[in-house]
Amino acid sequence: MVEIDLQKITYEMIPNGTWKYDGVFWQALEYGTVGFDGKDFYFPDSLSRKEKKYAEDKIRFILGLGTNLDEFYSQIEDSKFAFLVDEFWGLTVPASPYKYQALVEVIAQQQISFEFAKKTIAGLVKLAGKKQGSLYIFPKPKDIARLSIEELKKAKLGYRAEYIRNLTDLIIKGELKLDLEEMNEEEGIRYLTKFRGIGKWTAELFLAYGLRKNIYPAGDLGLRRGIAKIFNRRVKEVKERDVREILEPYGEWKSLLAFYITCYDRKTENEKRRR
Repeated sequence: MVEIDLQKITYEMIPNGTWKYDGVFWQALEYGTVGFDGKDFYFPDSLSRKEKKYAEDKIRFILGLGTNLDEFYSQIEDSKFAFLVDEFWGLTVPASPYKYQALVEVIAQQQISFEFAKKTIAGLVKLAGKKQGSLYIFPKPKDIARLSIEELKKAKLGYRAEYIRNLTDLIIKGELKLDLEEMNEEEGIRYLTKFRGIGKWTAELFLAYGLRKNIYPAGDLGLRRGIAKIFNRRVKEVKERDVREILEPYGEWKSLLAFYITCYDRKTENEKRRR
C-alpha cells in the first residue's frame, strides 16, 4: 500500500498560519492543536474521547487519509499521465478543515497567482484569527463580520474583500448554506453561483476543497496549462471542453488527476521562474 507523503501534501497546502509541518503535521482546531506524524495522532491532554474523535476526523479529512493511491496509480499507469506517479508519489489532495474557510480561501484566489493568494490568506488569518500557541485558528464568520471592508483590504484582498464580507453576512443570516453534501456537483454549482462573488470556478473549487466532491475547475488556467504541456499543445488551444473530455473518463479519480496536473504545472512554472 502506498503511504502518504506528508511533506509533499503540506507543500501543496496554503501556508495560512493555522498549521505547520516539522516532521509532524500540526493543525490548530477549536479544541486545541492536533498533530499527525503519518502513523500516530497527538492530542492535547484536555480533550475528551469525543473531541479526540472529532479532531482525528478533521485531520483525516484535511490530509485525505482515506485516499486509495494504489488504485489511482493503477488507473493512470498506462496513460500520458503515468509520469505523474513518480513525480508526486504519496501526494493526496489537501482539503480545508472548515467549509467557511474553504469558501474564503477560494474567493481570495480569484484572478490572482497562487503565490500572491497565499500571502493574502495568511494576512487575513493574522488580521482576524485567534492565536493558539504559535498558530492561529482560522477566523469564523463572526470574526470577519466585525471587520469593515476597508479593514479586510489590509490583507491585500482588493475587491475580494467585499465579496468575502458580503457572503459572510449572508452565512450569518442563514441565507447562504455551505452544508451541501447532499447535493450533487451540478446542483451545488447552480446553488452557489446564485450569490454575487461566486462564479463557476469558485463553486467548483469550493466543492472540491471544502467538501471533497469529485469535481475540478475545468476552466482553471493552471489545469489547462498543465494539460497543454503534457499533450504538447498551446494553452489557448486547450479549452474547458477539452479538459473535460480528457479527465471525465477517469471517473472517481478525475479530481485527483486534475490536482496532480495542476501541481505539475505549478512545479514547472516555478522552475521556469528560477532559471
